[in-house]
Amino acid sequence: MRPILKLIIAIAIPVATGLIASWFTAQSVDTWFRTLNRPSFAPPNWLFGPVWTVLYVLMGISLYIIWKQPPGVQKEKALFIFGLQLALNFLWSFLFFYLKNPAAALIDIILLWILIIVMLTRFYRLKPIAAWLNIPYLLWVSFATALNYAFWQLN
Repeated sequence: MRPILKLIIAIAIPVATGLIASWFTAQSVDTWFRTLNRPSFAPPNWLFGPVWTVLYVLMGISLYIIWKQPPGVQKEKALFIFGLQLALNFLWSFLFFYLKNPAAALIDIILLWILIIVMLTRFYRLKPIAAWLNIPYLLWVSFATALNYAFWQLN
């Protein structure tokens, strides 16, 4: 497969996951979510789309970097962890916005945070830049975890 096609696919995987998850989010943002008590540090709603888009693109680039590494058990494990964390990322939107369950979403995002650390470690062993590209993702999910906790406590 040509490298440019691999790059496009690698970026499309997390971006498409985010787009599908946003459908669950969009249904509740203008209704249920507006009724919640907001933590003082909650950013405006419009900020989430651009931030997640950048994070998904960075995730895709890092996926591409790992994907093009030579075959091996470490690569397969890294790709598996990537897929697992992406599934938890998707699940969070479903739990928080579609099911309107901040408590379940909090458990999910804590597990997601742990898997991101595992992913960073595995990516770093294969190609350090692939791990570094995901530091903004880890930081944002750390912030989102605090935000999720605050929403759960306030509501």
